[in-house]
Amino acid sequence: MQFHAYHGVYAQEKKTGNEFRVDLKLEVDVSKACLSDSLEDTVNYSAVYDIVRHEIEIPSKLIEHVAYRIIEQIKKHFPEIETVEIRLAKMSPPVNGEMEAAEITIIA
Repeated sequence: MQFHAYHGVYAQEKKTGNEFRVDLKLEVDVSKACLSDSLEDTVNYSAVYDIVRHEIEIPSKLIEHVAYRIIEQIKKHFPEIETVEIRLAKMSPPVNGEMEAAEITIIA
């Protein structure tokens, strides 16, 4: 998933924003959905996307904080999810040089 958002500690980041990439891995038992072919028996990835979009739109200083909020909301809305792995990257972060991304991974 890719978003334009306003996370960072510097004034310029809060004003102009930056591009962010979110990758998720969800561990959940999908055996029921495999047999039923029913959306009600699995995690709706459209709903997961909406959660991520909502949380990424809330400005924060740290990407760690954003990632943690995303995990908490996904687990709140989908208690059947056993594990969430999130990789959140700030593309072209403001450093004194060239850097493709600053990225964190959290597994919870």
